[in-house]
Amino acid sequence: MEAFFVSTGIVALAEIGDKTQLLAFLLAAKFRRPLPIVLAILVATIANHAFAAAIGTWITSLLGPEVLRWVLGVSFLLMAGWTLIPDKLDEEDTKLAKYGVFMTTLIAFFLAEMGDKTQVATVALAAQFHSFVWVVAGTTFGMMLANAPAVYFGDKIADRMPVKLVHRIAAVIFALLGIATLLGAGARFGM
Repeated sequence: MEAFFVSTGIVALAEIGDKTQLLAFLLAAKFRRPLPIVLAILVATIANHAFAAAIGTWITSLLGPEVLRWVLGVSFLLMAGWTLIPDKLDEEDTKLAKYGVFMTTLIAFFLAEMGDKTQVATVALAAQFHSFVWVVAGTTFGMMLANAPAVYFGDKIADRMPVKLVHRIAAVIFALLGIATLLGAGARFGM
């Protein structure tokens, strides 16, 4: 369950102000049909994060524990820095409206999430926790915690969200995970 809770918290915080959350705001404003948008975000996230977690799991089979510890520790520290850099929404992420609400959201979200902070975090979390299912479930739940309210209540909460503060909190969590990993935290659990 630790993998689920840590994955949920990290991704939910990292997603605040992320380009995929900005995309959720935009799609909600454009289509005004929240249910198909939220369902498409769920499907796209499961597919994307399952792929990312599979890579994370695969990486653990390639690297020895000591090398993996350094790779993961440095990765978490880099994620801490990356979290502090604001995202911008690409124009191409929104030009798919001809496919309908669900497919437009599915395609745009899947593509926007490729190489995104939360996808990279999913790779690192899967490698850290050796728990494909719980990491995918947690990162997906974290994405939904951040994006479903953005779709349903975006215009009401966008201006009230302290995005910089949330990003700083996420960066601190990533940094603490990186430092703990580099110091050997989890070694008693075989990580």
